[in-house]
This record gives sequence, structure tokens and C-alpha cells, in this order.
Amino acid sequence: MDRIKHIVPADRSAYTAAKQRWDSVAKPLGSFGMLEEMVQKIAAVQGTPDVDISERTAVIMCGDHGVVCERVTQCGQEVTAECAKAIAEGRSNVNAIADAFGIKVMAVDAGIARDVDCEKLIRRKAVYGTHNIAVGSAMTAAETESAIVTGIDIAGELAPKGTKLIITGEMGIGNTTSAAAIASVLLGLPPERVTGRGAGLSTDGLQRKISAVRRAIEVNQPSADKPTELLQKIGGAEIAAMTGLFLGGAYYRVPVVIDGVISAAAAAIACTFEPACAEYMLASHCSGEPAGEGLLAYCGLRAPINAGLRLGEGTGGVMLVPLLDGALALYNNSHRFDETNIERYVELK
Repeated sequence: MDRIKHIVPADRSAYTAAKQRWDSVAKPLGSFGMLEEMVQKIAAVQGTPDVDISERTAVIMCGDHGVVCERVTQCGQEVTAECAKAIAEGRSNVNAIADAFGIKVMAVDAGIARDVDCEKLIRRKAVYGTHNIAVGSAMTAAETESAIVTGIDIAGELAPKGTKLIITGEMGIGNTTSAAAIASVLLGLPPERVTGRGAGLSTDGLQRKISAVRRAIEVNQPSADKPTELLQKIGGAEIAAMTGLFLGGAYYRVPVVIDGVISAAAAAIACTFEPACAEYMLASHCSGEPAGEGLLAYCGLRAPINAGLRLGEGTGGVMLVPLLDGALALYNNSHRFDETNIERYVELK
């Protein structure tokens, strides 16, 4: 946890140099929109305008949530373990998409309720599933810190192996309930404004979920300005581990992609720990869940993809990668004003 204190802002000189390179491309200034900004952010993280995201890894944090006993999900808790095993073995949704874009995938057991018989699943279990947040704290302080450190450590393991971009993802039945509770506290909004149907709840199920979020906040009284305590009281092991990934990305200078609403909740908590973390984050898509846009805004971010994505597993985050690849092809390979007879555009005041 001490590493958090040593997170510093990204390199503004590299950011400026990347903008100058963009402005040298023979096209209208800023005409590749948010993707130009993202390339500049990556340059700032990497400390050079020669941006490289050739090695990229999706890290899927997995954990169970005791709040499922409140009937806030369509399926049972056992699905977490089955899906985590499928991801680790390379046969789930995120694997199919990641393979198309040259992205490695690793699945991490941060807090699944049982042990999973799968050699390829990385075991960093902080807890065997969280407790029901509607009646008390999700985890102990020690379990929470262990999960956060797991994420920081994984970023630290990936960076020296050459990973240039980390994509966050999660698998945890019931975790949209925890994410909604976190969003309610951080954004100062009532539960009904930030709680969605998750993987597909009936109207009655949605009302049970809103009630569980409300009770979790009433019982636990979490504070928006105490991030470790917030995770301990109403979070989840995989959310805490993703928070650690964002913190670790900032500490080890690797850009980290936010996936959907659960990943965005973790990103927002990381920004509460250290606001400079936002300089190391890239938003991929705006989740179909009602808290998605607000959580990104909390981090000062906007997402280029707005397609109603809500699959999870890091799939939305993975979809950002081909957009970045396309932007970098333009950034590196297109003709430039000093190579053509095209008059250079000037910035309007």
C-alpha cells in the first residue's frame, strides 16, 4: 500500500510532443477526436511520443458477493467459478474477442467463494466470497488491503515482462450491486438513480436490488473520502483488486483501460486514493448501467464507445484496442504537412 504514496503525474512534455506529432499529420487539427487525446495520454504515461501498445494484457479479476442471497441476480453464485475457469482456459467471451486483436488474457481468483480446479486460473484469493453488504461489511480490513495489493502486484509483474497496456475486466455474480452502492456514495446520488438491471433483472428483482443497495449504505455508513473503508464495507474482492490494478498502472507507468460500470467503480476509488491515477486511465465505453457515465465523469473521463455494451469480462475494454491501433496507424504512418504541398491547418482562436 505504501506504493500509492509514490504515484506521480504523467509526463506532460511527452504529452505535448505527441500533440505536436498529431498536428504535423496532413489533416484538420484534432480531427481524430478523443483518440488523439488517448494517444497523447499514453505518450505521457510512457514518457515518449513513440507510443507502443504492441504487448497488451486483459486482467480479469474474479470474486463472489454474499449479497446474492438478497435475490439481486438472475443466476446463482456458482456461475462465477464456472466463468472464471472458462476465461482462464481461453474459451469465454473475452477470449474470443481478445484473440482477434492480439491481446493476452489472464484470469485471477481474487475472492471466489470456492476453490476452482483449474491450473491456468491465477490464485490470489483474499477471501472466500464477501459477506452480504445489506447486513454488514463485505470484508475485513486485512482482506481488503490484500485484494488491493494483489492488483498493484499484478501490474508490477506485467510491466517488466513488456506489457504496454492493461485492460481491466471482472467476473463476479452480484457485483453490479456493490458497484451501485459505491456509485451512490461517491456520486452522492440515491440508490434508485445508480442501480440498473445488471445481467437482466425483472422489475421486482430491480426493486430488491435497490433495497439491498439502500440497506448496505444505511448499515455500513461508508465515507466517500475513505477509499479502503469504502471497499471494505460495500465493495468486493475483485473490485478491490481492480482498484489495485489502476493504482499499480499509475505506479509502474502502464496505461490501464476501464471496462464497464464495475471497472469504473474501481477506477473512481483509485482516483479517491490518488487523483493523479486518472492520468494513467483510458475509458473504453460508457456502460449501459445507469452509474456508468457518472463514474467516468468522477474520474474526469469520457468514453469513445457508446454502444450499450454490458457484457462484462473486460469485453468492452478490449474493444477499445482496435480503435487505438487504428489511431496509432494514422499517428505513425500518414503523410505529413512537411512532406506534401498541403497547407498546414492553424488552430482557430
